Amino acid sequence: MASLRIYLFLFCAILLMKGKVSSGVRVTLLKSAVAKGAVCLDGSAPAYQFDEGFGEGVRNWLVHLQGGAWCESPEECMKRTHNRYGLGSSFRIKRGKFKGILSKKQEYNPNFYNWNRVLVKYCDGSSFTGNAETFYQGTKLYLRGARIFDAIVEDLLTRGMHNASNALLSGSSAGGLASILNCDKFRGFLPLTTKVKCISDGGYFIHAKDVYGEYQFQKGMFDRVASLHGSVKNLPQECTSKIEPSLCFYPQFVAPFIRTPLFILNSAYDSFQIENILALTNADVDHSWVGCQYNIEKCSSSEIKILEGHSRKLLNICS
Repeated sequence: MASLRIYLFLFCAILLMKGKVSSGVRVTLLKSAVAKGAVCLDGSAPAYQFDEGFGEGVRNWLVHLQGGAWCESPEECMKRTHNRYGLGSSFRIKRGKFKGILSKKQEYNPNFYNWNRVLVKYCDGSSFTGNAETFYQGTKLYLRGARIFDAIVEDLLTRGMHNASNALLSGSSAGGLASILNCDKFRGFLPLTTKVKCISDGGYFIHAKDVYGEYQFQKGMFDRVASLHGSVKNLPQECTSKIEPSLCFYPQFVAPFIRTPLFILNSAYDSFQIENILALTNADVDHSWVGCQYNIEKCSSSEIKILEGHSRKLLNICS
């Protein structure tokens, strides 16, 4: 507990992924991982994009985990296999461009522009924690997020990361949550001589009541994800052994058990949390939050106070 170092930076907008876009970076399909069962939801090979470091950054590595929500039922996971962004199948992953923290332009990314930069594609729907399989209408689905994480990190070690001086595990949204849940695991792959840190961008989803005083989002969401994907055994055991295992999906409960230095970057008014935790549409029976939910400029003075209270709660949880 005492060794944990969490630094909270709250902004009204996430700045991490801003910046000029660099040229397209080739997609690497890790076909060797298929034999290990480390596959996307449809059984296709996992993938990542890699841009080599140069100059003084050649021995430094930044591994960024892509986001994209979760699937909590076989039906939802099946839908992801047809997602045009490749969130369930590497067959649909396209050659992408690096920007923000992944940019190689010094003026837009002064701290990491010359590092080895990796974008791990998200195709499992469990924030890289699953290790199971299921069926939907006779079609087999592979829930292997934890295996994907392991296989890709192991492959990066063979590409030079085993000699890293510095290594940073980052992620955004569901990938930001994954960077927290897999932070110590990532540390364990690297030599003790490597300085390792983790940063979560927009992935600090809090366990909090909604505007009606209920835990609507929490009523089964991460329970169902953990159950379907067999995630519990891949969450930090120090957490799962002490509290309800599914709660260890929430950063506020698992972070105290993370030993590796962890940085948090999160919007004070996170649109996802406003729409899905604070003012969940299904709970807003009188539709009183419809305007404010999607546009803060349409919020009434009383709704602004509730948003500010939610922001303070996030600060208090992280302090």
